[in-house]
Amino acid sequence: MNVDPWILAFAAVTVFGTIWMGFRAAGSSKTASDFFVAGRSVSVGWNSAAISGEYLSAASFMGIAGMVMSSGYDALWYPVCYACGYLFLLLFIAGPLRRFGAYTIPDFAEGRFDSPLFRRIAVCFVLFIGFFYTMPQMKGAGVTLSYIFPGLPYWVGVAVVGAVITLNVALGGMKGITLVQAVQYWAKMFAISVPAFVLMAVYGSYGGNLKANHTTIESPAPMVAEAVPGVTGATGTIEREPLPEKAPADEKWISPFGSLTTKAATMAGLSGQDAKPYSLLYTYSLIIALVCGTAGLPHILVRFYTNPDGVAAKRTTMWVMILIGVFYVFPPFFGVLGRNLLPELYGNIGAKGTDKIVLELPRILNERFGILGSILSGITCAGAFAAFMSTFSGLLVSITGALAHDVYGRILKPDSTAEQRLRMFKILAVVSGATAILLGFTVEKFEINKLVGWAFAIAATSYFPLLFLSTWWRGITMPGAAIGMLLGGLLSLATVVSTMFADQSPWGAGLKAWYASRPLVRTLAEQPAIWGLPLAMVLMVVVSWLTRSRIPADIRLKMLVLHAPESLGLKQEYIREQEEAGH
Repeated sequence: MNVDPWILAFAAVTVFGTIWMGFRAAGSSKTASDFFVAGRSVSVGWNSAAISGEYLSAASFMGIAGMVMSSGYDALWYPVCYACGYLFLLLFIAGPLRRFGAYTIPDFAEGRFDSPLFRRIAVCFVLFIGFFYTMPQMKGAGVTLSYIFPGLPYWVGVAVVGAVITLNVALGGMKGITLVQAVQYWAKMFAISVPAFVLMAVYGSYGGNLKANHTTIESPAPMVAEAVPGVTGATGTIEREPLPEKAPADEKWISPFGSLTTKAATMAGLSGQDAKPYSLLYTYSLIIALVCGTAGLPHILVRFYTNPDGVAAKRTTMWVMILIGVFYVFPPFFGVLGRNLLPELYGNIGAKGTDKIVLELPRILNERFGILGSILSGITCAGAFAAFMSTFSGLLVSITGALAHDVYGRILKPDSTAEQRLRMFKILAVVSGATAILLGFTVEKFEINKLVGWAFAIAATSYFPLLFLSTWWRGITMPGAAIGMLLGGLLSLATVVSTMFADQSPWGAGLKAWYASRPLVRTLAEQPAIWGLPLAMVLMVVVSWLTRSRIPADIRLKMLVLHAPESLGLKQEYIREQEEAGH
């Protein structure tokens, strides 16, 4: 096992720094409020950095670059829509959600509809979305550890990183991870930008690197048979390496409807104009999933409860849009340059494929500048660790909070004390972490970004319509919200899982063949947001109209609490009022 000491050193500093900050912050986490919502005392600056750190997951740090390299231009919808989703949060959800004053999203669901039953339904989707989202983080952990320690089995990286983060969450809860996530945002920003600037200085700009791919389209020479003129960097002209057979052709790679969105049509033997309708359908559905899904992710939404008030929540959202928008400028460059300089990654799958391009690319500088490439690669490894560790921390807090507060504290043992719920939080953090590790073992062959996109689709068809209509329409009822959320979310979950089974399971060959002959069905199954979101909202409206007699009696007061300026004194601390009432 040939381990690069620089890469190992930077990765070790990140891991031990995370553990140290977790232990340090754990000393100030004493109450249930500290563990669930960080005492509602996180400032705008800290919270915006912490949310950005939590949101910029392995999919953002590693997955975007890997997908741009493997699929081309049509993968750029991911970073664009990841950032745009916060506009929906800013305009429609962040302020009202914080003013309601709950601990978790199921808390909001029960309080909005006065229904303990609805809390049970809402908890299920916190777990569905949360555990689905942990899988790409575990994939990122396995890829990074396998890169640092060549020959190390993928599952070892998943287990080690999962155990470290589980320890941090069990020790300090939300308050314990807030400092960690805020620091890790800036670590990721440094780790993605510095290597990018150095690589651009040597191998040319983003636009310049694209010329190598345009050149082959204009040339009559075979596109994958020989090297073609590349870009001019600081050290001279760089020729692009020959592309292997598995790499998409240049014409398809630079097309806005490339190998990602034309997959279903390609499987059915369609091309050109015949494939375009399916590509458009896939693209529109992906946009809906990513934009609306951002506004329906429980582990992101719960962070707004850590702000002191609704105004601070909206200011936090605005700053998050800026912070993540700046970050997303950099990953696509790694994907473009990786296609020109490391095309051999196209021939690999799993932990050895294009998802590791951000880690691998800086090391090519070793040929010219000695250990500089190893140092830069070590920096990107540190950023990768910060990416999946910060996101997994937030997911684990969200999942554990739902189990400890909603399932244990409100459903199974409503008379439990705050100390009992706190103790259960620590126990369930370990159980949830172990479950996430086991799920991570199963997704080595999937692209990180695609896994995250599916989690967004489930969130867009379940939580987003619930939160949007519950905060803006007084006519929605519990039966309407429950039926729309269940059918929209569960049907989307089922179709996504069916495509995963068809593509990767040895027992899914029959289903894969069935999908191959039905490109429309395959597209709608793989990207369900375009039909799942309208289905959920229509069901919510229709069923609510049929059951309008079940609109909560105090709906006018609840809508005032959600939308009135807090200076009027109508702010409701739902948990406090419930505890005072003896619930």
